[in-house]
Amino acid sequence: MTATALLTLIGLQTLLAISPGPAAVLTIKTAAAEGARAGIFLSLGLAIGVVIWAAAALAGLSLLFEFAPYLQTSLKLLGAGFLIWVGFSLWRGADRPLEDVAAAKRQHPFRLIRLGIWTDLANPKALAYFAAVFTTIMPTEASMGWTLAILAIIFAIEMVWYTLLSLVFSRSGPRRAYIRAKGWLDRLFGALLALLGARIALP
Repeated sequence: MTATALLTLIGLQTLLAISPGPAAVLTIKTAAAEGARAGIFLSLGLAIGVVIWAAAALAGLSLLFEFAPYLQTSLKLLGAGFLIWVGFSLWRGADRPLEDVAAAKRQHPFRLIRLGIWTDLANPKALAYFAAVFTTIMPTEASMGWTLAILAIIFAIEMVWYTLLSLVFSRSGPRRAYIRAKGWLDRLFGALLALLGARIALP
């Protein structure tokens, strides 16, 4: 594993993490509605989800898709359905006051972690990156030690970024701004997630 390959991998993984998508939307909403603690548990799930994709890619995900293209299609459709469901849930709860949302969604940490995992497993951006790009950067001769180190780096990048989002949007200023704009923001986020899911599902 050369230094150039490692730096390239870190740079691309960081760009993947900070680019807008379903994970960022849910992190911002969760942190604003339920606080930093809930956002951090969600972040943990998001980081685990990305590591699962990376491990699957290292185990031969792209090769599997070549032999079974229907599997890739099935995963895309499942992901699309999940995003549509999340978008519909956001839209449906748009008019609920934030305090009521916090009370109704004071979820167990494991539920937040599970939601984070499923959100990243349903993310088409992650599917495309790890199936088509990540495997071309990773050298085939990488040792087990390097492989585990890279998975740890990927986990750290995702965890740090979404934790930062959680800490920022759980603060009083961003939270007050979210409260003022909650109705149309939730509808906007919900519509964007649903449209993204529909776009993935359609050929």
